[in-house]
Amino acid sequence: MVPVPSLEEEDARRAHRERDNLVSERTRIVNRLKSTFVRLGIRDFNPKLRRAADRLKDLRTPEGAPIPPNTLAELRRDMARLRYVNEQIKEIEVAREERLAADPDDKHHSMVRLLSQIHGLGLETADMLVGEIFSRDIPHRRALARYGGLTGSPDESGKRRREKGLARAGNSRVRAGMIQLAWRFLIFHKDSALARWYRERTADGRSSVRKTMIVALARKLLIALWRFVTLGEIPEGFVFKAPA
Repeated sequence: MVPVPSLEEEDARRAHRERDNLVSERTRIVNRLKSTFVRLGIRDFNPKLRRAADRLKDLRTPEGAPIPPNTLAELRRDMARLRYVNEQIKEIEVAREERLAADPDDKHHSMVRLLSQIHGLGLETADMLVGEIFSRDIPHRRALARYGGLTGSPDESGKRRREKGLARAGNSRVRAGMIQLAWRFLIFHKDSALARWYRERTADGRSSVRKTMIVALARKLLIALWRFVTLGEIPEGFVFKAPA
């Protein structure tokens, strides 16, 4: 059983969760803008540019017609939402950096700083991992993997055993973040023991095997990072950023 977090521990998670929601909202807005431009036949315009809204009135469809008025108004409103969401994301990021600088000895902050020293692991991922899982009192690695949502859900009947994929239980933020981190890890830490372990088991090049083994790598990586921040064990072959 994972202990119920205190009010302070739960509050510490609000910032990175809010940012995660805002990033998802930003993606939805950008996709909506792009789909509108595609519908108009306009394919060489980037709606994420700072002055994109000012350029709308000069855009023309392939037939030479301007953007229709209702569509133009909709695009302007979506771009205004996009600017506002970007401002809120920036506000959260600045506030986090200020908290880290103001109290570097805080346990949460020190773990975030320690993780962010690993090459390819940024502040966003470090803050998420510490807030969602590493700050919790988890007794052993199996409980860690279960809470991280990186264990299978076998269907067992007598001597038959069939894996049905990842279990739905666990923290979905940790699961998604660790799988993304595992792919980056293979690039930034290609000479590490964990990267070699992955390559040995995916040497046949089959896509299905790579997708299955990346989850196993994510699980092993999560355990290695947990031991790194709690016990000080440096995983073999990890590359760290140069001191600023």
